[in-house]
Amino acid sequence: MNDATRQARSPSDRARQEETRAKAMGHIVLNVTLAVLFIFLFLRAGSLPSSMWEPLGSGSFPRMVLAALVVFNGLIIATEVRHFIAMPALPAKALTGWCYQHRLAFGVLGLFTLFILAVPILGFRWSSLPFLIACQFLLGARHFRGILIAIAVALVMSFGIEALFRDVFTISLPRGLWN
Repeated sequence: MNDATRQARSPSDRARQEETRAKAMGHIVLNVTLAVLFIFLFLRAGSLPSSMWEPLGSGSFPRMVLAALVVFNGLIIATEVRHFIAMPALPAKALTGWCYQHRLAFGVLGLFTLFILAVPILGFRWSSLPFLIACQFLLGARHFRGILIAIAVALVMSFGIEALFRDVFTISLPRGLWN
């Protein structure tokens, strides 16, 4: 693509190109972050305890899924890098604006990272409880009734899922250091 075709013909074309480049950069940043998180989880899944009932080991399926996710992130990054290179340079605040528009997604991703780090220490049920309450608060449960519903949902999900896996599926979820 030569310089003449890269330059916008009108202010609206220029704004559309800036938006496309900002989206491409945002997608690159997000997918690199996700790929790093998935690689960390991939490495952690290798240390899951083995069972005599599973010939491949308990970490095999999570590792396959995480490896596929890393590959998909790599493909998305490659595609977005091509879009990013093809567009003209961004104004200084374009990426900041894109990140602000997607702040909820980044907030949930940050909470999920904290959840993943807390599971080995607190166990599944005690790390999922504040994670679910915080996610629901972040996504809009601000009034007394909404917070009560968020707490009820978090209690059912964290303790209910743990009971379901323990009693029905006979699978132990992480109990943490203090349980």
